[in-house]
Amino acid sequence: MAVRQIRRSSIWTNVLITFVMVLTFLNLVVVSGILVGLIQGAVDAVRTHYISDVIISTPTSKNYIENSPAVIEILKKDSRIDSFSARYLKAGTVEANYKAQVKTTDKTDMASASFAGIDPIAEDKVADISRFIVEGSFLTPLDYDQVVVGSYLLKRYMPVDSPGFSTLSSDVRPGTKIRINVGGVQREVTVKGIIKSKLDEINMRVFMVDSQFRNLVGRTDYNVNEISIKLKPGNDPVRVRDDLLVQGVGQVAKVQTFTDAEPKFIKDMIQTFAILGDIFSSIGLVVAAITIFIVIFINAITRRKFIGILKGIGISGEAIEVSYVMQSFFYAITGSIIGLLLVYAVLQPFIAAHPIDFPFSDGILVAPISSTLFRIALLIISTVIAGYVPARMIVRKNTLDSILGRN
Repeated sequence: MAVRQIRRSSIWTNVLITFVMVLTFLNLVVVSGILVGLIQGAVDAVRTHYISDVIISTPTSKNYIENSPAVIEILKKDSRIDSFSARYLKAGTVEANYKAQVKTTDKTDMASASFAGIDPIAEDKVADISRFIVEGSFLTPLDYDQVVVGSYLLKRYMPVDSPGFSTLSSDVRPGTKIRINVGGVQREVTVKGIIKSKLDEINMRVFMVDSQFRNLVGRTDYNVNEISIKLKPGNDPVRVRDDLLVQGVGQVAKVQTFTDAEPKFIKDMIQTFAILGDIFSSIGLVVAAITIFIVIFINAITRRKFIGILKGIGISGEAIEVSYVMQSFFYAITGSIIGLLLVYAVLQPFIAAHPIDFPFSDGILVAPISSTLFRIALLIISTVIAGYVPARMIVRKNTLDSILGRN
């Protein structure tokens, strides 16, 4: 009976209902997935372009990682490590257009910055930050008195006028001379490149070659502030972290996996956006249920005489109700299958290759299969209920009244 009713229905009716089911499925999965992916894209960027798989950082009570050369030797001998980058970090200031100052009372064009001394080759192998160069070029190991400046330090990239946030208002470009002040030491350097990403850690920094920066800040003992470690595929960051702790690295530094280092507020934000996605998706679920209810109800009303005849010849009311439930089930399953193909064969690969350009992250579509299957179950259950209720309402009417068309 269910198959016959579907076949005898208008093809456009079937297409329309299936289309509504597909849109409902996409609303359930994609809206939530994009909201979560907005934050997840930012999290993935931090992992890929800054922290990597494991990070060794300065203990809270120290200014740097003591005995860093010994720690680096341990890392070199670990075959599970693909690459690592040791960074020297120090706070300071950058100053532009300082030669134009006539009086000492003139306002200086100055901004606070975080300085990073890096091995350009090692840093790029771990974090691939050279891809974010928007002007000029990235550093090479032989660059002397040259720096790469983060975009948040330049007013033309970060037009914020706030007492607590300073930027260089001068037209700083590759080739421009600027003056840096790190640890009380002043030096004139040349801007080699401008770097712009969606990570504050990169955009707020001034990058220099580690060999010069080490001498600039007096770090002749080679003790670094952090080491970002990228593992070879298939290796467990937790096991690498634990092995480093066993070898005594934890006595001089803080050793964390990316998950350990991820701030709690980021995890809370992911959960919050997931809840928001569920709220928005539930609206679509209600709309789909109402649509199915109306379609089945109209279908049952127009076929009320036929239903009365079926009951008159001995077809049970339960069988008729089941036939309408099967119709609803058919529409929900068909819409879900088409939706699955669209999500996992089209949308997810496409968005992964072409992330959504949000202001603070490259958004992706997060759609775990377990969560998707749960949403499919919700869609099917709500659709089946929406199909059963109107069928039950019509079937319960008196058989003779249904045949004669009486109310």
